[in-house]
Parts: sequence; C-alpha cells; structure tokens
Amino acid sequence: MRSKLQQAGLVFTGLCAGILISLNFSANADKNSLPPLPVEELRNLADVFNAIKQGYVEPVDDKKLITYAISGMLSNLDPHSTYLDPEAFKELQVGTQGEFGGLGIEVGSEDGYVKVISPIEDTPAFRAGIKAGDLIIKLDDTPVKGMTLNDAVKRMRGKPKTSIVLTIIRKGEAKPLTVTLVREIIKVQSVKSKLVEPGYGYVRVVQFQEQTAASLVQHLDRLVKQGELKGLILDLRNDPGGLLNGAVGVSAAFLPPKALVVSTDGRTDDARRKYFAVPDDYLRGSRDDYIRNVPASIKTVPMVVLVNGGSASASEIVAGALQDHKRAVVMGTQSFGKGSVQTILPLNSNAAIKLTTARYFTPSGRSIQAKGIVPDIVVEETPNGSRERLREADLDRHLVNAGEPDAPKSETPASRKDPAGKPRDKDNRDNKDKPKDEADEVKPAFEIAGKDDYQLAQAVNLLKGLQILQNSAK
Repeated sequence: MRSKLQQAGLVFTGLCAGILISLNFSANADKNSLPPLPVEELRNLADVFNAIKQGYVEPVDDKKLITYAISGMLSNLDPHSTYLDPEAFKELQVGTQGEFGGLGIEVGSEDGYVKVISPIEDTPAFRAGIKAGDLIIKLDDTPVKGMTLNDAVKRMRGKPKTSIVLTIIRKGEAKPLTVTLVREIIKVQSVKSKLVEPGYGYVRVVQFQEQTAASLVQHLDRLVKQGELKGLILDLRNDPGGLLNGAVGVSAAFLPPKALVVSTDGRTDDARRKYFAVPDDYLRGSRDDYIRNVPASIKTVPMVVLVNGGSASASEIVAGALQDHKRAVVMGTQSFGKGSVQTILPLNSNAAIKLTTARYFTPSGRSIQAKGIVPDIVVEETPNGSRERLREADLDRHLVNAGEPDAPKSETPASRKDPAGKPRDKDNRDNKDKPKDEADEVKPAFEIAGKDDYQLAQAVNLLKGLQILQNSAK
C-alpha cells in the first residue's frame, strides 16, 4: 500500500514539474534562460499529498486536493488573487454585464472569516445595512471559520426569494449582529443621475461594467437638455470598481482627447502600458465611439468628484485622473487604496484564475496602492465625522506601495475582544443593557444622495462658491 502511494507521489511530483515546465516555457518563451524548478518544494508538496491520501480520516478526491492546492497558492499571494471554479468564473462573466444572483456584496477573507469589502447599492445587503469591514462569522447556523471563500460565496448565492441569515462582527458593537437577507437577481444600474437643483447636475457611478461609460454619456446628455449646467458632481462613493476600460471611458468623457488616464507596471511586457482617452483604450467589443456624443459643455463645466473609503480600484483611477489633470476638485474622505490590476486567465477546465499582474499609477505617476486618493478638500460623511472604514492597507497580504511607507493596519472587529474572547464596543466595555443571548439587529444603510447627504450638500456649496461648512468632529 505504502509503495503504491509512494509511486503515486512520484507521479504527482512529475505532474507538477511538467506543469511548471510548461508554464515557465510559456512565460519565458522569449528569454534565453529558464529559472530552475523548485524540486525540493515539489517533493514536499508530493509528501503532503501522500500523507493526506494515506492518513486523512476520510477519502479525498484527487481533483479536490489539487483544486485546494491551486486555491491556496493564489489566496496566499494577496487579497485579490483567487481561483475561480467553473461556476464562479461564469458568475464573474455575468456580473460584469450587470446582472447576477445573490445578496449584493463584494467580499474577501480575513483570519478565516468572510470580510465585506463593499455592499453594492440597491441590493439586499445594502438595504439591510451591511457595511464595509463587517466580518461574517456564520451563514445560517454554519460557522464560516474553515470554509474557503469560494464555498462561502456559493452558500450566500442561491435561488431568488430564498433567505439566509448572516451573523456578523462589526467594529464598535459589543455583540455579534444578525441580519436576514432575501436573495434576489442583482441588476446593478451602474449609472444614476438627477438635477440636485436647477443648474447643478449629479451623476453617480455605482460600479464599472461593460456599458457604464456609454450609459454615463446618455445621462450627461439628459442633464444638459434640462438646462445649462453651472456645476456637475460625479459621485464615486462606495463604488468598488470593476472593468478598467470602463474607468478609462468614464475619464475620457471629462478629459481632452488623448489625455493620459492611467498607466500600469508589472513584470511582463503586456502588464506595462499606458491608457489614454482614445477609443482603442475604452471601447470593448464595439466600434461605436460613444464619447463623441458627450455634450461639449461637459468638458469644461466646474466639477466635484466625491470619494470615500468605499471608493476602490476603477473609481480611484477616475478620481486620480481628474485630480491630476486638474479637471475636478476631489472631495470627501480618503479612498480605499486598491491600486493593483487583476488579469483573468482562463484554464482548460472552464475554470480560471484571477491573478494580480500589475500596479496602476495616476497620470502624474502616483501609486494608489494601500494609500488611496487623498481628497483636495476633506469633508467627513456627517457633521460629526465619518465612521471608520476598511481599507486596502487593512487586508492581510496586501501589496505595499513602493513609493510610500506601508500604512499601519487599523483595528479590526476581530481584534476588538476582551480577555474572554468577546467583542468589545467602542468604549472597550461590555454592553450591559442588551440581552446576552441575543445578537443585535443591523440598522438600514444611510441613503446616498438623499436629503441627509452631508457631503453632497457641501459639494453643491463649493460649486456655488459658498462656504463649505466645517465638521465639528476633530
């Protein structure tokens, strides 16, 4: 028996070596020398494979073990590299088109739990008050600890009109919170617009999808047709990002033709390039140059861009480009700081890997990684200040910003515990007024662009030339 397993281990080692040789050859076809294969590490991998096959309490399928190995390799690189099984890959492809099933949250992992990166606006999670930084510790009655992120995501997805109970830990709360969500088909309307008052337009980009830039042009055209604009607000708050070409297209709507929008730098030639406000860099699968239809006044109308800690990736590209070209004043609070590019690499098995391949830089050469966009004018979310938010620098294994000292991690909900292991509230005391055996309910989310939107009100004041009210919180 042991002999057979050893033979299987040798076969497995050879298989791994063959794969690595193939990958190395593909990646280095134009180079004179190949790096040596990590033979000892491959033997260790084979030994672990053998040990599991021989001694694990239950039989484990070979395919499952290899999938786990692939997933582990990727997830330990950085927070954004991951393995996509065929189902997850298909959902990703559908999601970029603006319609998919589930709860409506962007998630990552931390300390074995599912961490909320950002709720998507107008989804069950957003309406229920789920917030960036929340740690999901239970799905219905099943603890999340020990699940892979893909498995947790699969449990959260399901048929529309079915429900799931999330138990979460939130910074500042003394007890875990519970919320019951009803799954639905998520149809993200990526662009919204309105006149906040005569002469002052408002456009919000919720997420960057395939048709976002084209939709933006339509919304801008409708605003202009309602009367001459004296000012325009582009709202990128809580926008988790999306497609790079969408960010280039949105930027091109406001910048001069051929203006540099963003550059990327990685190890391979195709990861090092510059993206300009030209059709070749923002059109995808279409030759209809929708940017030609942008009303001329949009290129010069006074602008404010709103950002906050939920503005990430593609939204930071847009804010950084408009800020560097001095096309708009950036207002709000410091953005998330995701300055890395992920490339989807399909595999032969209808699965794929999402691999971090480059860092991106604003037109002036600034790296946003783990730092974010710093607003020209800091305006907190309310007159009393802003709540603390999860940022890229808080994520385990995040890429550092080569041009900046790595930002210290903020305190996470998981770390806010008393010696008995119970979460603490913001005063680091037990909350004695609440039942000890019941989790709290989550409060509904604040409405962006609603009547109590303090940052939006200050953006309008700036466009009018009025004094911006100072926050009372210091």
